[in-house]
Amino acid sequence: MTVNPVPARRWWALAVLCLAQLAVLLDNTVLTVAVPTLSRDLGAGTADVQWMVNAYSLVQAGLLLAAGSAADRYGRRRLLLAGLAVFGLGSLAAGLAHSTGQLIAARAGMGVGGALLLTTTLALVMQLFDETERSRAIGAWSAVNALGFAAGPPIGGLVLAHFHWGAIFLLNLPIVLLGLVAAPLLVPESRGSGAGRPDLPGALLSSTGLAAVVYAITAAPGHGWSAPRVLLPALGGALLLAAFAQWQRRARHPMLDPRFLRDRRFLGAVAGVLLITFGSAGVLFLLAQQLQFVRGYPPLEAGLRMAPFALTVVVLNLAGLAGRLIRRLGSPGAIALGMALLAGGFAVAARSGPDGYPVLLLGLVLMGAGCALANPAIVEAVLGAIPPDRAGAGAGIDATLAEIGSSLGVAVLGAVQNARFGSLLPASLTGAGSLPAAQAAAPTATDRTAVLTAFASSVETAQLAGATAVLAGGCLTALLLRRAGRR
Repeated sequence: MTVNPVPARRWWALAVLCLAQLAVLLDNTVLTVAVPTLSRDLGAGTADVQWMVNAYSLVQAGLLLAAGSAADRYGRRRLLLAGLAVFGLGSLAAGLAHSTGQLIAARAGMGVGGALLLTTTLALVMQLFDETERSRAIGAWSAVNALGFAAGPPIGGLVLAHFHWGAIFLLNLPIVLLGLVAAPLLVPESRGSGAGRPDLPGALLSSTGLAAVVYAITAAPGHGWSAPRVLLPALGGALLLAAFAQWQRRARHPMLDPRFLRDRRFLGAVAGVLLITFGSAGVLFLLAQQLQFVRGYPPLEAGLRMAPFALTVVVLNLAGLAGRLIRRLGSPGAIALGMALLAGGFAVAARSGPDGYPVLLLGLVLMGAGCALANPAIVEAVLGAIPPDRAGAGAGIDATLAEIGSSLGVAVLGAVQNARFGSLLPASLTGAGSLPAAQAAAPTATDRTAVLTAFASSVETAQLAGATAVLAGGCLTALLLRRAGRR
């Protein structure tokens, strides 16, 4: 049952939901610039740093499906408040941590709260707004996604320049407190009808399987795809997810209805989520390296120079331009055009060369315009293929696919870049592995220049591969959605 708020209050409710969403997304990227400081202050080794960064995303990815299903069953506002409380306590513990173990445990707790918030915020947006306003509301929610992804490194750099590293996490506390006070006043409660008993075996199988798969994807770039510590979790996760799929066919009240997998609209939207996040996360990861290693910008300046991407998304969505164009073109047309613009932006950024920021700026604006069009249309297509009383499950599916797509994008495009880099290195430096190692081993200035040229070319190759994947995803998604509409 859904209780709609009075018209004036639902936009304030959307602001509260977007603020909670922003805090969760910032913590996915804000820690990247703090790694050197954490290593020095906590005496963290390489493995400790990896777990500090990954504990949050691994726990979050594993729980997204279960969190969405629980929100439909027990109440979306109730789970939103629970998520805010858990996220706030985890942030407090992380900000006051004195050891690597304490920080890793706190980040894992933040991941639990983050999973609840990512699913409930989108599910509640779907309940608060009808079809006439939903595109605009989802556009605002999507704009916050882009802003959170891009703003993490610059905010982290600014905080570290003036405060102790713990302030990065303590910044979440005012947002959490505001949400805990405002959500009961502005956000109505809603839950799915006829949810039945909790699917505990499904929750256990999906959570452990997804966490294992995401861990394997995340670990692959550092250890190699054939390493036992990558293969074993990947195989175990795949088996657990296969068991989850089999269980969903037999369960009386499944978390994920198997009938969704026979829906062309659902499959088309799923393909779009995977490929747009695959390309976007991978290309932006490579772009950050291009700006720092090839152009020589420090991390904070590199982050600020990437900001036009997120700002374009925010402006086009909050001004309502993207929403109006989506309604005029329809979901298939908006997705095809948006992902074509996104792929074009990737290609322009890849070919911008070591100098000339205006060319890169054009690529970033094209990327932002494409994301502003495609992302809200894809999200609406995913949730439109699922009954309204399963909005939490739909949000969990969307967030899970985005997490897997992002992890795959960084891992696969990073592997493409590494392979191309190795093949372009001078014969005397083959096997150096990374750019710093190759430059350290280069005996002459000419060799060092050749190493940098090889790295720039390898980044360009991987970015173009990401652009190709996004363009193919746009065509596939639009085709499946158009055929589903005709049926």
